[in-house]
Amino acid sequence: MGQLVQQSQASKTAIAKAVEAAPQQYLTFTLGGEMFAVAILNVKEIIEYGAITEIPMMPNFIRGVINLRGAVVPVIDLSCRFGNKATEVARRTCNVIIELNDGEASQDVGIMVDAVSEVLEIAKTEIEPPPGFGAKIRTDFISGMGKVNGKFVIILNVNKVLSIEEIAMLSKMGDNESLVTEAGG
Repeated sequence: MGQLVQQSQASKTAIAKAVEAAPQQYLTFTLGGEMFAVAILNVKEIIEYGAITEIPMMPNFIRGVINLRGAVVPVIDLSCRFGNKATEVARRTCNVIIELNDGEASQDVGIMVDAVSEVLEIAKTEIEPPPGFGAKIRTDFISGMGKVNGKFVIILNVNKVLSIEEIAMLSKMGDNESLVTEAGG
């Protein structure tokens, strides 16, 4: 009986290791000439770039909102979010709809990208930790650096990049700055 229990534990451990080592799928896209990726489990859909309703006094990286089958979805310009210039709309520009979950509720957010590339499988063994420095974006936005065909793909931590709390805080700061400006201070 003891040998059977050991075999059962060994097979559970082997299964857990196989699941851990299994490649995950990522949606890759370009932004400013660089390749980025997000876990496919976060992606709800990809839609053509269309009419966006601008919202006054929002941080510059919030392009506005779209109506997605009756739901209001904020659209974030990732280029601006990373501190770069606004994305110029081109033929392949699109919005990737990401579902964020904070445990209690979920929120859909659109991210504006230059072009969607493909879905790739990247094994965990091919993912390096985020660099300590030298990245063109905040290191807390990066969950890892995936190696694909000898090149690195920046895997984004969508919960940090699209943090609803941080965006709301920045929005309030924008409101306070506008009040100070209007008051002549």
